[in-house]
Amino acid sequence: MAFSVITTAADLAGRALASITSGIAALRPGEKPLHPDGEMYAGRLVRPGSDTPIGVPWIDENGEDDVTVRVSRAIGLPGRLPDVHGLAVRLHQGAGGDADLLLATTGWDPVTRHLLLPAWNAHSPLTCLLPYRSPVGPVVIGARPVDVRGYELCWASVGGEWHVLGDLTLEMPLPDASEVDFDPVLNTVPGLEQYPWVERLREQSYATARRLRRASRG
Repeated sequence: MAFSVITTAADLAGRALASITSGIAALRPGEKPLHPDGEMYAGRLVRPGSDTPIGVPWIDENGEDDVTVRVSRAIGLPGRLPDVHGLAVRLHQGAGGDADLLLATTGWDPVTRHLLLPAWNAHSPLTCLLPYRSPVGPVVIGARPVDVRGYELCWASVGGEWHVLGDLTLEMPLPDASEVDFDPVLNTVPGLEQYPWVERLREQSYATARRLRRASRG
């Protein structure tokens, strides 16, 4: 019964998000509905390994990832107005394929890390907002800017304290032609799964956004 209620609520929320995405697209025909403008970078994520292993090698073990990163504003409002800032990260994992993380400005404490918060600038914390399923339960990924082209990535269990995941550095600007369609539902991080209700919530809005992006490109 509880699962049915969660599924129905996720479906309704997903339809609502898809409708909002379509509405924004109608106001900006020929453009991407969300995150219309952004800056692309090639970069590197250096992971020291977790002080609290959770059964996810990408978090538990040290290593380095080549990444493609997009920094953007969700609505595309003029710079003098607050907007939801986005940080999209594609991890290039060789034979393991690519994995995507999408982070947006939120709070940093156990409650507000799950709430979208418009920000005046790009110096605010960002999180994945909705939890991933891991071997130890739900976890969230977050990032805090440390300088113009640097972020500290962290992970936390829902309601728990943050642990350092790694240092993300944006090393080289990329041309607009290198635009990437980031999708954390299709391209998941190995060891981290999307909860079914999260997939249901996101899949309709993401499918709508993908369709509108293709239409905007002609």
